[in-house]
Amino acid sequence: MWTFFHKLASPPHVYRIAAAFVPWFAVIGVALIGYGTIAGLFFAPPDYQQGDAFRIIYVHVPAAYLSLLAYSIMAIAAGIGLIWRMKLAHAVAAATAPLGAWFTFLALATGSIWGRPMWGTWWEWGDPRLTSELIMLFLYIGYMALRSAIDDIGKADKASAVLALVGAINVPIIHFSVEWWSSLHQGPTLIREGGPAIEAAMLYPLLANIFGFTLLFGALVLMRVRTEVLQRERRSRWVRNMILGDPA
Repeated sequence: MWTFFHKLASPPHVYRIAAAFVPWFAVIGVALIGYGTIAGLFFAPPDYQQGDAFRIIYVHVPAAYLSLLAYSIMAIAAGIGLIWRMKLAHAVAAATAPLGAWFTFLALATGSIWGRPMWGTWWEWGDPRLTSELIMLFLYIGYMALRSAIDDIGKADKASAVLALVGAINVPIIHFSVEWWSSLHQGPTLIREGGPAIEAAMLYPLLANIFGFTLLFGALVLMRVRTEVLQRERRSRWVRNMILGDPA
């Protein structure tokens, strides 16, 4: 078992296994998204209060969930890289950041579109979840800007890792904001005492999209990790041998 974990620190090993997982994650993810989107948009009944406007949850909820998951992965990978000096962990953090930023932007955009008919406004600065989610977008942008501003990749890894770890405090704030403070957002719907507060015809497509988006996110992260590994290891022997087709 320990051998397996040690191999995860090996760039050529991770490069190879990532290639094996990408098609599986992508195909299953797209299939789940296809089912969830079609079932959610065309077969799920209208909400008794929101009518058809609720259907934006099939994009908004997965995007919001992945914005938190991506930052958590980025911060954990950055912490591992900073503490144990694993370059591959920094590569994972760097590969995750742009995807997390896009999902955060998507969550904010769809939330704003949803909020207009529900709350009567596109944006409410007093809402803790909206504001903290926007701060997360700025943290993603700050992380990427800091990395690109430092030419030395080792220094860029360390500096951006510190920023990622400091910003991680925002993850639980976003998650628990609707419970800690007064918010326009509704309380927990899926994970709550007594089970999900949504009927099965609406729930199953939503779960399919959450899992589908997660798998697609995983495929994209692995693709970006492979690119990041090649960039970092471009002068190594194994990359040269791979390009030249020499197995030695």
